[in-house]
Amino acid sequence: MAVATKATATPKAYRVLIADDHAIVRRGLRHLLTTQSGIEVCGEVTTGAETIDRTRKMKPNLVIVDLTMPDLNGLDAARLIREESPETDAMILSMHFSADLAREVLRAGALAYVLKSDADRELLAAVEHVRHHQPFFTGQLTASMMEIFLGRHKPDATTEPGSTLSARQLEILQLLAEGNSNKQIAAALNISIRTVESHRHHIMRKMEFQTFSELVRFAVRHNFIEA
Repeated sequence: MAVATKATATPKAYRVLIADDHAIVRRGLRHLLTTQSGIEVCGEVTTGAETIDRTRKMKPNLVIVDLTMPDLNGLDAARLIREESPETDAMILSMHFSADLAREVLRAGALAYVLKSDADRELLAAVEHVRHHQPFFTGQLTASMMEIFLGRHKPDATTEPGSTLSARQLEILQLLAEGNSNKQIAAALNISIRTVESHRHHIMRKMEFQTFSELVRFAVRHNFIEA
């Protein structure tokens, strides 16, 4: 008489939602992720609003979200992701290297911050860290950000100009430094010129800049634009 054997349950796939408005980036991320067994790309979205809506409906394990998404930046999206689906983690992708931005990533509740230029080398390691609810920060930021995450020291907003800038202000700082007018920035970010002017005023005040050239030098020094 044959002995019945108990079927082995198939492990659930780790489900990842990709949020980026550039098709080539989404394809690259999907290719990297699908090379790993146990990971499933459950969807792709192109705007912040879609990111939140799809997260609410699909409850993925992880959302990989671009910092500069249309209609909602990545940090604000990360905050909403945590509100709408507390079991979902968030990873921020950015083109720019900034310790200040990494601190904002932590404050937003995201667990990882990866440079797009390093994604081919670091993305899978970052996903593995987040999968085990561990933080991951790109390159040389890892040690200092881990200290902040573990509470070994608190970031001091007075130690570096700009440490209190919001993600939107960092976006506008970059666009200003690249030579865009208030009108061009308003059109690019789909906000009013008055809002751009307000952000510009706050950026100059918070960073203690007296001239526009100081703003440009800061942007170059912190890799927001190339010299």
